[in-house]
Amino acid sequence: MLKKRLVGVITVRQGWAVQSFGYRRWLPLGRPEVLAQNLDRWGVDEILLQCIDRSRTGAGPDFALLDRIGKTGLSTPLIYAGGIATPQQASAVVQAAADRVVVDALLHDDLDAVQRISAHLGAQAVIAALPLSHDDGGGLMWLDHRSGTQGPLPAPVLALLRDRVISETLLIDWRHEGTPGSFDTVLLRDFPLPEVPVIAFGGLSDAVQMRDLLRTPRVVAVAVGNFLSYREHAVQHYKAQLGGITLRPPAFAGADIL
Repeated sequence: MLKKRLVGVITVRQGWAVQSFGYRRWLPLGRPEVLAQNLDRWGVDEILLQCIDRSRTGAGPDFALLDRIGKTGLSTPLIYAGGIATPQQASAVVQAAADRVVVDALLHDDLDAVQRISAHLGAQAVIAALPLSHDDGGGLMWLDHRSGTQGPLPAPVLALLRDRVISETLLIDWRHEGTPGSFDTVLLRDFPLPEVPVIAFGGLSDAVQMRDLLRTPRVVAVAVGNFLSYREHAVQHYKAQLGGITLRPPAFAGADIL
């Protein structure tokens, strides 16, 4: 089995890290850079910093936050999402602190810009965020978080993913995000591109479900947000429970702990 990943997610709203519930309710957690340092120390494989209000307000990426996080000297790869509207902004995000970028609103607005970001940074540095749910008839629906409207996944977006212009898809069960043990595996089953690598996110808190997902060939990572803050040593607990899954060792492995 190829190496899989446990991604720690920091959700940022109005500059502060928050505990999110379906992207509709929020509780404050503190400074994002402090949470990033904690996740780095605890040994997650990647950190996803998602600034959920930047595209809606047209504010662009949060470069001030990226600058603060860059100064912390993280050893864990950083993924940034939020407000990226142009290839120039995507490049600036990588120059600031991130290893990879997530496109979300651009998939609705400008697929040509996504192509140009991929051409400049490389497909391996670009991830597509797809917040998905089912409609009453069981059809797969794609959310535009800015307007709250939903619709089927359009053919041009699916073609972009199929052609590997983007390396991975962040498949978000947005309805269950923040609700323990509630990730809807039917979303993964119904996602129409079995060859596209998927990062599963939203309502993942149960180690057994996470292990089952990681054993699915198309799932390359599971992403966990709120639930890493619910118990002490949560990352170590999850990794211990993911028996048989090859994950990156904690950053402090082999170091002397005083």
